[in-house]
Amino acid sequence: MAHATEPQFRRPRPGYTLPVFACAAAIAALRHLHQPVDSLTAVTVDLIEPAETAEIPVEQVAQLPDGSVLAITRSDPGDNLDLTRNTPIWAVVARGDEHQTEPIQLQGGEGIGRQTTAGDKAAIYAYAERLLRENLSQVLSPGETIRVTIILPEGRALGQRTSNAAFGVVEGLSLLGTTGISQPLSAPGQLDIFRSELRQKAAIYNTLVFCVGENGLDLAVQLGVEPDRRIKTANWLGPMLVEAGLQGVSSLVLFGYHGKLIKLAGGIFHTHHHLADGRQEILAAHCASLGLPTADIQTILASKTAEASLTHLRGLDQTPGQNWVKAVYGAIAGRIDQRAQAYIQAHSERRVVVGSALFDRSRQIIITSEIAATLLPQVWYAR
Repeated sequence: MAHATEPQFRRPRPGYTLPVFACAAAIAALRHLHQPVDSLTAVTVDLIEPAETAEIPVEQVAQLPDGSVLAITRSDPGDNLDLTRNTPIWAVVARGDEHQTEPIQLQGGEGIGRQTTAGDKAAIYAYAERLLRENLSQVLSPGETIRVTIILPEGRALGQRTSNAAFGVVEGLSLLGTTGISQPLSAPGQLDIFRSELRQKAAIYNTLVFCVGENGLDLAVQLGVEPDRRIKTANWLGPMLVEAGLQGVSSLVLFGYHGKLIKLAGGIFHTHHHLADGRQEILAAHCASLGLPTADIQTILASKTAEASLTHLRGLDQTPGQNWVKAVYGAIAGRIDQRAQAYIQAHSERRVVVGSALFDRSRQIIITSEIAATLLPQVWYAR
C-alpha cells in the first residue's frame, strides 16, 4: 500500500547580485589590459560574502581607441522575478595617471544611480566596493594604478521602474547588497519552501508574524518578536495567507514596509511590482475619504513613491492640530486587516484574525492596527 509522502520541491536556482557581474567585467577588462587575449570567456570572482568563488561568463572584451579596455557581462539573478535579468553590465578599465594616489579609483558611469542624500555620490555601496577592490587588487601589478568605470546601459530606464527614488537614488540603479548570492525569493518554487516552513511552525504556534522582507525580519526581532514565530513571505502574501488558514493558524500579524503592505488595502495580494501596483491610488482614495484637501490629494496621487506621499502627509502634520499620518495610515491598516481576513475566508473557508504593522524606509513604525496591538504581546519573547 502506497504511503502519502511530503511533496518534493525543486529548490529554486539562486543567481548572483549586480555587484558580482560588475566585478567580473572589471576583472576581465583588467586582464585584457595587461595582456590582450582572444578567448576570455569567463573569470573567477571571490564573492567574499559568502566565502566562495563564482565562475562568471564574459560576453565581450575589447580595447578602446584611448587604450582603455571595455568588458561586458550580463546579469543572471537566478530564478527570480528581477527586472535586471539579462541586463548588460559594462566595465571600462584605464591606466591611472601620475596624480592618482590610490591603486584603484572607482566611479559610476551611465546608468549607475546618484545618491542625492550623499552629495550625488555614485550608488556603489560598501559590499560592491569591497568586492571590486579586493578582487582587482589580486590582478594589479606592483605599483600599478587604474581607473574603473562601471556602466549600466539600461540602468536609467530600469531605475524608473524601481522605488530607488524613495531611498535617494536617481538616474539609475544601485550596486547594492551585502552578499554575492541572489536568493530566489520571488521564484514560484520558493513559495513551496515558504509553505513548508509555515506548516512546521503552524504545528507549534497559534499566532505567527508574516514578514515581507529582510527589513521586517530584523525589525520584528528588535521590537521583541520571538524569532521562531516569524515567517518570511517575500511577495507571496496571498498564497501564504491562505496556507495559514488551511493550517489552522488562529491569528497573524502582517509586518512590513508600507510601500508593500499598502497594496493589500487595495486587494492586491501578490506585491511584486512587476505584477501589480496602485499604491498612490490607494493612498489618495483613503486621503479623500478622510477629507484631505483636493490639492493635497493631487500631490499624493502624483507622487512617484509611497515614501514621498508619507513625507507630504508628515509635512502637513507640522501644522498644529493636524494628524493626517495617523488618520490615513490608521484607516489603511484597518483596511489591510479586513481585506486579509476576507481573503483567507474566501479561499480557505477558515477564519483567521489578522493585524498589521507598517514601517517606513527608516525602519520606524508608522502605524500598528488595533488588532495588531492586541496580537503583538502574544508573540513577544520573554524579556
